[in-house]
Amino acid sequence: MSAHDDSSVLSRRDREILKDVVRTFILSGDPVSSRSVAKNRRHGVSAATIRNTMADLEEEGYLRQPHASAGRVPTAAGYHFYVDSLMPARRLSAHQRGYIDESLHEVIETGGDPVATAGHLLSELSHQVGVVLTPNMGETVLRAIEFLPLSGDRVLCVLVSTSGFVDQKVVRAGSVPAREDLVRISNYLTENFAGLTLRQIRARLVRSMSAERAQVDHLLSNALALARQALESGDQDVVVEGTAGLLGQPELGNIDQVRRLLDTFDEKARLVELLGKVIEGRGVRVLIGDDTDLTSELDFSLVATTYAVGGRALGSLGVFGPSRMEYRYAIPLVNYLGETLGRALEEVDGEAPDDE
Repeated sequence: MSAHDDSSVLSRRDREILKDVVRTFILSGDPVSSRSVAKNRRHGVSAATIRNTMADLEEEGYLRQPHASAGRVPTAAGYHFYVDSLMPARRLSAHQRGYIDESLHEVIETGGDPVATAGHLLSELSHQVGVVLTPNMGETVLRAIEFLPLSGDRVLCVLVSTSGFVDQKVVRAGSVPAREDLVRISNYLTENFAGLTLRQIRARLVRSMSAERAQVDHLLSNALALARQALESGDQDVVVEGTAGLLGQPELGNIDQVRRLLDTFDEKARLVELLGKVIEGRGVRVLIGDDTDLTSELDFSLVATTYAVGGRALGSLGVFGPSRMEYRYAIPLVNYLGETLGRALEEVDGEAPDDE
């Protein structure tokens, strides 16, 4: 039901009582009774009137009664109406904004991964799961590539983009590589391919492998083979931070719910799809319950937005957790982190060395 699309159907008293129910449920996690709402004497009406109003709100699709003897809880329409029309506007405190700014600045200064840091900040500050959709690596521009020896013929490839994103992948060299050879390969590939997108590099590697197969020396042949392995996947991934913090939530009170949640975070593909849809819109989007298959299955919500460099959306980030989340805090947090991550990455991009 899309009752939340029509605010005219609710009187001022309806709004105030709905707001009380939503706020009480967010704070307590327990179904809200008319008696508990009546204790708030500012409504100036009897408990019977409040009971009738809550019954009307249920009929209109804003509340539901999980059990016959229980109080009521908000529906997705009730949450949407609260977020759109009843929730007081709120900004992050100067302290919180400063903490986010300093954390992202520090990780970029030290050559760390700003995407992982953004996910951690979302989780830490919201007490929910922080999720960040990484850029499509095929469209990111290479700054440097480095190969590091692991055990046997396994090699760790570290890709760094001009926007500061770091991607790591284990590849096989075919034979046990010497460390000095890996340094020479890393230098060769960085010097020849920096400034190109990974998609462009993959296309050049395919041509090089076929055209030069007969005459290239052993080292160059290894360089091309390692690079092709390292770059063969340009799929988007999602960073997930803070899943353990959800396990104490009353919404995850039985093992089936916990298993569904952990399966979702393990597979990640559905989270990637969900966050990918956010890139198509503008501003902060709030997806609750039946808004998507995934949020409906888990009775979760996603508060998400995009982050962009040079006006081009690279990915999206958000807070994912039970529908009973603190939206008045999650929304400004997600909005600020999206803007701040984008600005930080633009700074890094501007500082990238000129390849000419």
